[in-house]
Amino acid sequence: MENLLTDRAFWVNYWEQKPDLSVNIPANYMFHEQLAKIIKTQRVKTAIELGGFPGYYAVFLKKYFALDVTLLDYFVHQPITNKLLQTNGLEEKDIRIIETDLFNYTPGQQYDLVLSFGLIEHFNDTADIINRHINFVKPGGTLFITLPNFRALNGWFQKRFDPDNYDKHNIDCMDPKLLAGICEQAGLQVVQSRFFGHFSLWLHEEEQKPLMLRLFKKSLWLSGKILTKVFPFNSRQLSPYIILEARKL
Repeated sequence: MENLLTDRAFWVNYWEQKPDLSVNIPANYMFHEQLAKIIKTQRVKTAIELGGFPGYYAVFLKKYFALDVTLLDYFVHQPITNKLLQTNGLEEKDIRIIETDLFNYTPGQQYDLVLSFGLIEHFNDTADIINRHINFVKPGGTLFITLPNFRALNGWFQKRFDPDNYDKHNIDCMDPKLLAGICEQAGLQVVQSRFFGHFSLWLHEEEQKPLMLRLFKKSLWLSGKILTKVFPFNSRQLSPYIILEARKL
């Protein structure tokens, strides 16, 4: 079985379908509390975002924490990243770019903080892709990975109404216990591996979907938001994300 569930053509098409990618990254960006705590308590100075084009989190870390940041992806369109940097008051030199295939790359250095957001679920061999992350982590450094939870209601919605996108994801890896076990086997100390967020739904290329589907999605989204506003909790059934944080001893 092929390890990679997507290819370069998929990602080229994915990003070309996006409208303006040069957004102003806010201070309260998703996972900002978790990242701020890691950076403060672990005295993080260097970080690398894997598979992160156009570089939203790399920009976030540079903009608000002044870290020495690197972005690595096997598809990078530099003008898009440069425009994103400019929109956020940064310059091209502020982030180091490595455009390469992670599976054919040997890290030239290790980092205090290694991150990816929505990357590992695109591979069949979860242990392999996580261990490739770990190769970038220096001793005492932190691994921080997030991925969608398609075992929740959002996953049912994706499978039912957007099966092509759903099939690009390894559902089996969306298991906090599995992720923690891989890190422990690699000798890392797991800080947390859990479902995260109260509720959300989304559709890939939503604006191209039929009107009735968009309205149905909006009604489900609103109902879920109201429920979890009254009863806020993280759960396998409703939480849209999984977060993994581990320390390299």
